[in-house]
Amino acid sequence: MLTSSPSSITEQTSIFALSATNSLIALAVYVLMVVALWRVFTKAGHAGWLAIIPIVNLVVMVRIAGFSGWLTLLYIVPIVNLVFHIIVHIRVGRAFGHGWVFSLLLLVIFYVIGYLVIGFSDDKYRPERLA
Repeated sequence: MLTSSPSSITEQTSIFALSATNSLIALAVYVLMVVALWRVFTKAGHAGWLAIIPIVNLVVMVRIAGFSGWLTLLYIVPIVNLVFHIIVHIRVGRAFGHGWVFSLLLLVIFYVIGYLVIGFSDDKYRPERLA
C-alpha cells in the first residue's frame, strides 16, 4: 500500500530540516531586501521604514517609478502584473541613472543585488529622468 505521508522519524526530520532551512533563507533574503529598499526609499525622498511593510513597499516603489500609487492594483491582474512589474523596475533604474539592461538583469531577475547596488552606491534619484 502506498502512503503519501512520511513513515519514519528520519523522513519526518528531513522534511522539517528542509523546511527550516528554506525559512531561514527566505528570512535572510527578506532582511537584505528591506535593507536595500530602505536605502533606495531614503534616496528617493520617502521614509525608509516603509520598506519593512510588504504591500506598502510595493506602493512606494510604484510611486518612485513615477506612477500613481493606485496603479499598484495592477499587480492583482494575472498577466498584467508581470508586464507592469518589469516596467516599474525599468523606470526605477532609469530614475537612478541606469539603463534598461541593468534594470532588467539586476532589478527584475537578481533584485536583491540590484537594489543593494542602487542603495549603497552614489546614484542620485532624479524624477526628471522619467519624462
